[in-house]
Amino acid sequence: MVDPRTYKAAVYRGIGNVDLVDLPYPKCGDDEIIIRNLLTGVCGSDVAAYHSGGDDNMIWKDHEFGHEAISEVVEIGRNVVGLHLGDHVFPNYDKALRDPMRMATVGGFSEFIRIPECEVGYSVLKIDNDIPLRTAVLFEPFVIGTRAARSLNPGPSKTAIVFGAGIIGMSAAIMLKWFGCVKVMIVDISEWRLENARRFGLVTCNPTNEDFKAKAFAEFGSKTSFLGERCSADLYIDAIGKKAAIDSFALVAGFEASLAVVGVHHAPVDLDLAMLCYANWHVGGCGNLPTEEAMVDILDMMRSGTYDLSSLVTHEYPVDQIEEALVMGADTTQAQKVCIAF
Repeated sequence: MVDPRTYKAAVYRGIGNVDLVDLPYPKCGDDEIIIRNLLTGVCGSDVAAYHSGGDDNMIWKDHEFGHEAISEVVEIGRNVVGLHLGDHVFPNYDKALRDPMRMATVGGFSEFIRIPECEVGYSVLKIDNDIPLRTAVLFEPFVIGTRAARSLNPGPSKTAIVFGAGIIGMSAAIMLKWFGCVKVMIVDISEWRLENARRFGLVTCNPTNEDFKAKAFAEFGSKTSFLGERCSADLYIDAIGKKAAIDSFALVAGFEASLAVVGVHHAPVDLDLAMLCYANWHVGGCGNLPTEEAMVDILDMMRSGTYDLSSLVTHEYPVDQIEEALVMGADTTQAQKVCIAF
């Protein structure tokens, strides 16, 4: 029998080590709420922490972790307004605990989270209860993808190439389509993930068995100038944080091409600054769109039912199998989005 005075919590202990512990059930203060996690996505940062260490991703040793939760409100302090018991919410990872250093250790892999100084629209964001959980749980990666897509000023006359068919690359590619881009190609070496991408109407390229430059020219056309022959695609997103993405961009990008770098690079890469100068490339980061603004487009897209987003959730594990989930999250041959289900 479960002791109602405690809850199960996954605590990060270091490389290859996660403990499942019993913690005291939190007391709800007047300005607080208690939420029960329903489904939590395993982020690439969680996987990286488990396999190689958490400090680079702000996943601190001896902390509860997980930050991609969709949760249900189970207690409401008397001063909190705008919520009802049973409402679905996203604990807004960089604001939920009122500590930006805890953005990756919110507690999404625990049964319950206490939200201090709760402010609806800030520390928690309301998610429609009728959006399926396996769709809603993708909210956080779609924030990243939406930031990247919006930073490039997408639209109906534009075309795009996304490097990486993981969940961030897929979310960016889907949002580029949602914003009206007429053609989006996604590039990856996992044929399994590319097959998923094709189900969303994305053009695909696997550079291990296709000539990326030739495929880009064939799909988007090319223009010849003093720069040589260059691809006519307008927008590019690096969603892998690998040298191959930057090299591929530099290989084909034409005049006025824009690149958003979403994947985190942990080593320097070369980029021909003379070409950047002459081609007038626009190279930026992952975007700074606030989560609260990104959610408008994301929820509109999710409500529309245009895309079967739930198909991107390939695995669910109970919390007592979190280490198996963290191992599966690194397997690009069979995993897209791995989740912890409560």
